[in-house]
Amino acid sequence: MKIFLSWLCSLCFVLGWSQTTTNPKLDLPQIPSNISIPIQLPISEIENLVNKSVTGTVYEDKSFTDNNNDQFKVKVNKLSDIKLKALTNNRLMISVPLQIWAEKGYGTMGVYLYKDTNFNLVMNFVSSISTNPDWSLTTSTQSAGFVWKEKPVLDYGKVKIPVASFIESTLKEQQSKFTSLIDTQIKNSFKLQPYLVLAWNQFAKPVNISQEYNTWLKITPQKTFLKPIEVYADKIKTNVGLSLLSETFVGEVPSASALVKQVPNYISKPDISDDFVLQTTTNISFNEASILAEKQFLHKEIELGSPSRKVKVEAISVYPEKENIVLEITTSGYVNGTSFIKGQAAYDEVGQKIVLTNTDFNLKTKNIFQKAVTVLFEGKIRKMVEQEYGIPMKDMVTASKQSLTENFNKEYFPGLKLSGQVVDFKPSKFILTPSYITVVIDTKAKLQLLISGLNF
Repeated sequence: MKIFLSWLCSLCFVLGWSQTTTNPKLDLPQIPSNISIPIQLPISEIENLVNKSVTGTVYEDKSFTDNNNDQFKVKVNKLSDIKLKALTNNRLMISVPLQIWAEKGYGTMGVYLYKDTNFNLVMNFVSSISTNPDWSLTTSTQSAGFVWKEKPVLDYGKVKIPVASFIESTLKEQQSKFTSLIDTQIKNSFKLQPYLVLAWNQFAKPVNISQEYNTWLKITPQKTFLKPIEVYADKIKTNVGLSLLSETFVGEVPSASALVKQVPNYISKPDISDDFVLQTTTNISFNEASILAEKQFLHKEIELGSPSRKVKVEAISVYPEKENIVLEITTSGYVNGTSFIKGQAAYDEVGQKIVLTNTDFNLKTKNIFQKAVTVLFEGKIRKMVEQEYGIPMKDMVTASKQSLTENFNKEYFPGLKLSGQVVDFKPSKFILTPSYITVVIDTKAKLQLLISGLNF
């Protein structure tokens, strides 16, 4: 979770592309987004944690005279690495190899003959795994008996005494303590709250995505979600979801959100999608849109049927009118007047540019005779605008995809590696204000968070 900040800040800079040429104060809408990251925790990671927690001597009885003078000493050591195996219903089998030394006194009236022996066995546990709304991991571990390679017998010559029963009674008592040790160690070690609080509070700080245009992006987390964990043969899988609001501010620094000391409890959600979907905005000023239109059409000549019937573009400007974008085109020549072409903004995926659709045409001219060629002129100029006009987005889309791909495939923190690819990155909605075209951009990706070698 700590890596949310790093890659999201990178995303913010990528999406901070803006063609604004002035710095007025501009309030843009809050854009709701939902992001999710599938998480894989290898069972080997829990295995390593348990092995670090349990070392050396597990139990030792140094006295012959305790336990009602049982004349029995025992020392139980961990023999080799503890092994974990996935079972059904989100359970793990925990197998603890033990090396046991035992010494037993045989005799009466204070006179005893002592013999000792060494042997090995495997002590088994079954642990059920679950998560808590406060982002902690809980295990409920129960004893699952012993596996003897050979039950030990002490040989006193004519008398042979099996000591397995002594060992089992001792180990059964220790097993209950051992189950508590396992559960406590796992619960105390796998604490995600500190990482979540750090990431959440970093979101509270506005990110300057363009110093030149004084543009800021503010991400406000709303709710957290968690898909119930699933235990597989070699890993534990879940999916973390986050609903948030993204806001773009131009001309002023937005206030930071209040810091939290604890991240809100997650909402269990069984159907969290594996898709990462984030919406944010970028701004294109109408002044810049007019400059682009001038580069495309200023002084361009349009032929109306014959070389003697030409129209020349003398001036062009772009501005909003309610939900439409208007191109105001002043022409000279065969049609001397001002044309108004308005339409709705749309994204051309093939040409990777913002274009106009559902266009409407109106001509303002003082020459009544020119109105007779309005239909021909309208067809020509509308075709020119619909086919040639566009605000290019190709460079931004290409650079953004490349940058996102790089940031989606990094190890941001030792033991936490993000792996993924950008599935889609394109404008999906356009909001018009008096000075800007606000482009809502959808980012879709497939991500996965891999945990390996993490020190909790």
